[in-house]
Amino acid sequence: MAVSLREYRARIKSTESTKKITRAMELIAASRIIKAQNRAQAAAPYARELTRAVSAVATFSDVNHPLTTEPENPKRAAILVVTSDRGLAGAYASSVLKEAEGLREKLVAEGKSVDLYISGRKGEAYYSFRRRPVVNAWTGFSDRPTVEMASEIGATLVDVFTADEGAAGQVDEVHVVYTRFKSMLSQEPTAVRLLPLEVVEGTEAPDADELLPLYEFEPSAAEVLDSLLPKYVNSRIYFAHLQAAASELAARQKAMKSATDNAEELIKKYTRIANQARQAGITQEISEIVGGVNALADAQAGNE
Repeated sequence: MAVSLREYRARIKSTESTKKITRAMELIAASRIIKAQNRAQAAAPYARELTRAVSAVATFSDVNHPLTTEPENPKRAAILVVTSDRGLAGAYASSVLKEAEGLREKLVAEGKSVDLYISGRKGEAYYSFRRRPVVNAWTGFSDRPTVEMASEIGATLVDVFTADEGAAGQVDEVHVVYTRFKSMLSQEPTAVRLLPLEVVEGTEAPDADELLPLYEFEPSAAEVLDSLLPKYVNSRIYFAHLQAAASELAARQKAMKSATDNAEELIKKYTRIANQARQAGITQEISEIVGGVNALADAQAGNE
């Protein structure tokens, strides 16, 4: 019993150490969620209004811009998968990767080849383990995205989208898969098509005879689109990363709280078993002492 008791005490000590780590990680994630939420909320109006501006130019002008024109026969698509750099966040990374795999299978079923672009080490490790080719990967900023990194990713995707047909890396569509932050308890993997622009958000078309007087583009609609669309792509990518960062922190807090609660239950279980083992050991020792005393008494009585 003594060996078993020492073993349970060692397990209790080890679990207590784990509990301290998970509790600390839970508190760190909780302290950073509010800031991540505020950043995502602050970026939302700019992304929304910029999308409306681009939609207005694309909808109410007769310019055939490559970033707004549907290709007749799309053959190649790019998918940007926004994952995390670190684990210990429950099913956060696996959920967004599952969504990305579903989108990839859908595009392949439509007869399109797919190029993968990854943001985050977990996604990079996932595709590296499966030996899937990745065109480009960006890591080291998943929980603290920056405008500069979003601009670098956006420029890369715009370049391959606007490349001449048949050029190396040229794609006809650009999709983004990320985790949308809905609440502290709910984060939803989301796939959206970024290019070509397909959704007109909040823009109501005027009557045909009112169209020309209402919208005049200077210097020209094409030049306005040339200026706005890169900003639109960068803002949408940055907003997706902000949403993903808030989702990652919320998922990590939830996972670490669950781990802390499980550690507490495990400590209670081991403590109860250790107490039972200690009591059983004490009972056995008492029984052995009583048995020894009785045997000695019987031996002495026999000698007399």
